[in-house]
Amino acid sequence: MKFVCYKDKIIKALNSVVKGVASKTTMPILEGILIQTNDNEIKLTTYDLELGIEYVMECEVKEQGSIVVNATMFTEIIRKLPDSEINISVNDNNLLTIECEGALYKLATMNPEEFPELPKIEVENSISIEQSALKNMIRKTIFAVSTEENRPIFTGCLFEIKDNKLNVVAIDGFRLALRTLNIPVQVNDFKAVIPAKTLNEVNKILTESFETVKIGVSKNQAVFEMENCKVVTRILDGEFLNYETVIPKNWQTRIRVEKNNLQDSFERISLISSSTIEKEKKYPVKVSVDIGKLTILCTNQTGDAKEEVFISTEGQNLEAGFNPKYFLDSLKAIDEEEIYIEFGTNVSPCLIKSVENNDYVYMILPIRLKGE
Repeated sequence: MKFVCYKDKIIKALNSVVKGVASKTTMPILEGILIQTNDNEIKLTTYDLELGIEYVMECEVKEQGSIVVNATMFTEIIRKLPDSEINISVNDNNLLTIECEGALYKLATMNPEEFPELPKIEVENSISIEQSALKNMIRKTIFAVSTEENRPIFTGCLFEIKDNKLNVVAIDGFRLALRTLNIPVQVNDFKAVIPAKTLNEVNKILTESFETVKIGVSKNQAVFEMENCKVVTRILDGEFLNYETVIPKNWQTRIRVEKNNLQDSFERISLISSSTIEKEKKYPVKVSVDIGKLTILCTNQTGDAKEEVFISTEGQNLEAGFNPKYFLDSLKAIDEEEIYIEFGTNVSPCLIKSVENNDYVYMILPIRLKGE
């Protein structure tokens, strides 16, 4: 095997596939990158038996072949080479040779026939959407995914096609993030829960462009296909929460507020709530709604904090406790200038919604304050 490529192109490919490399495994082959040539292109593949990534790039292929090389070592060497043309080949001793200007490296290789094949997915349902739209939906929901492995179904996002809409939902038991996108063509309804690890890597590969990404699902596998990259992943087993039944339909108090003003207030008050003096403790804040005014209060051993924000109000006055981080995460995911926040009682969830449309909902559960 022998080929010539430029550093910027192969670095882009390596950055796309490297997260498919197994980090903890008893199988050294899974710590490698499979490099295969095909006419005037090479294909890089990584696979940890749950997440597999393929990337195809054009280059000057002088001799066909395939090899597996340790992913970390190969990537770090390429990353530190000069920004120039790189010659990569396999010699008679099965050492991978890397040459660039005055640099020469030889790496041990592994047998490509031992590298496991990526699952061949028989796609049952699929949709195609713009990469920028999917990237936006992932970024604005994935922060609410659970990190607790005892509830594995919530460590991923639900992808649901229903009534020609794509709904992406994340839940961690304390909050919910829902983003909705209208699909302009007729598609079949389906559901799949995609692991957050996969979505994080897909999000890094996606571009802010109108180019499309195809999402295909089978019974237990999903695939994301872009122009020169393919990501294959398992689908999480289990029954996802029927999220529509837990989102309140009615409110007793509703406010309309400038998003940036509220976000700034929560960021400042979080300095007290998340004090570095007591790193393990997270203090809730008290949110009070009065006519024309939202007051946020926090008191702990670090000090006291109070923020007041001008708002438009409907309904009753209210006091409730919340984790300010949950508010901040949701507010950072919103681009609109004004939002609605809807409250029920001081022990029922609050909703953050769009003033203009219905393409997102964020739900946050309250926290009982001391003395309640």
